[in-house]
Amino acid sequence: MRNILTIGALVLALGIIAFLYQQLSAAEAALKVADQRFADCQVVTFQLQNQLAQQQKQAAGGVVPRPKP
Repeated sequence: MRNILTIGALVLALGIIAFLYQQLSAAEAALKVADQRFADCQVVTFQLQNQLAQQQKQAAGGVVPRPKP
C-alpha cells in the first residue's frame, strides 16, 4: 500500500511538472511574439516620426522648431 502511494505521488509530481513545462513553453512563445510585435511597432514609430519631421520641415520652409523636453 505504501509503495502504491509513493508511486502515485511520483506520477502526480511528474504530471504537475509536465503541465508546468507546457505552460512555460506557451508563455515563452507568447513572449517571443510580443517582443516581435513591440520591435515592429518601434520601427513603425521611428519611420512615422521621421516622416512627420520631414513634413514639418517642408511646411515651415526648412525651419523645424525644437520639441520641448
